[in-house]
Amino acid sequence: QVQLVESGGGLVQHGGSLRPSCAASGLIFNIHSIGWFRQVSGKEREFVAAITWSGVSTFYVDSVKGRFTISRDNAENTVYLQMNNLKPEDTAVYYCAAKIGRYSSIWTTASDYNYWGQGTQVTVSS
Repeated sequence: QVQLVESGGGLVQHGGSLRPSCAASGLIFNIHSIGWFRQVSGKEREFVAAITWSGVSTFYVDSVKGRFTISRDNAENTVYLQMNNLKPEDTAVYYCAAKIGRYSSIWTTASDYNYWGQGTQVTVSS
């Protein structure tokens, strides 16, 4: 079992920044990657970014490239999503998720991830 706890969401103005975090615990040695997803009420959960547990590889959805940066703190077993130049369309509940196993690529579909955090609300005002 892997437990994930998100924090760091909030309310920010258009153009502002936030840095939500995802703290992992439990059987973390089984983690292949951590992904961040977001969901707006009534819509499907959307992939945002992911990082391999080694920290070597990252991947972003096109809409956040150049604005968001995913990183990992090895000592704290925590993954961060630095979000800059936020836009109202970034408003959503943000979830982190863990992909378990050994793979050569990063996964971008929500159903491929094994464990999920509780989510943190990010609201960007115009």
